[in-house]
Amino acid sequence: MALFGSNVSSEVGLRLLLCPLGSNVVVRTACCSVGIVFPVYSTFKAIEKKDQNEQQRWLVYWAAYGSFSLAEAFADKVLYWFPLYYHMKFAFLVWLQLPSTDGAGHLYMRHLRPFLLRHQAKLDQIMGLLYGEMAKFISLHQAEIQLARTFVMKVLAGVRDIIHSDVKQVTGAIEGPTTRRTHDSTTTQPTHDSVIENPTTGTQTQDSESNHEE
Repeated sequence: MALFGSNVSSEVGLRLLLCPLGSNVVVRTACCSVGIVFPVYSTFKAIEKKDQNEQQRWLVYWAAYGSFSLAEAFADKVLYWFPLYYHMKFAFLVWLQLPSTDGAGHLYMRHLRPFLLRHQAKLDQIMGLLYGEMAKFISLHQAEIQLARTFVMKVLAGVRDIIHSDVKQVTGAIEGPTTRRTHDSTTTQPTHDSVIENPTTGTQTQDSESNHEE
């Protein structure tokens, strides 16, 4: 069994190395990066620079991407089995973002905007109902929500204290030997004895600097 497991691991590793685009893991990671990470940073830059055109462009993208994600949530279990599904999804996300193609703008203006305008009244009623139910739920369970918040904050504080204590122990273990060696080198200084010659007798006496303190 161990030999079989090692052979399977080697085969999977070779497939990822020789043909990375054939692995769904790699392609799904690329889809996440292209579909979410890059647009989040681009949206941040548009907000900070106060560029109205870029802000509108990324708002349209998020509307198109949200609609696509909503449809994918229901169809992913079926679409997953199609060959090269994630490769096509990657290409679709690139098409949505590229300024030269303006895929998000086309999708919004031709399909999403007409659909939302046609059903806007019903959607407003549904959203109002949902927001009202959410407000009722929060007001009825305010104590439980506060208790959960307190519990989460205590857990986070405990984890932070544990991390800080571990960091202090590691820092002390690293700095301890260095501090002891420095202390030993400063406290164990050799004493220098001086030889004094008596001019009358001609004899020499050894005198320590530490014994002639007045």
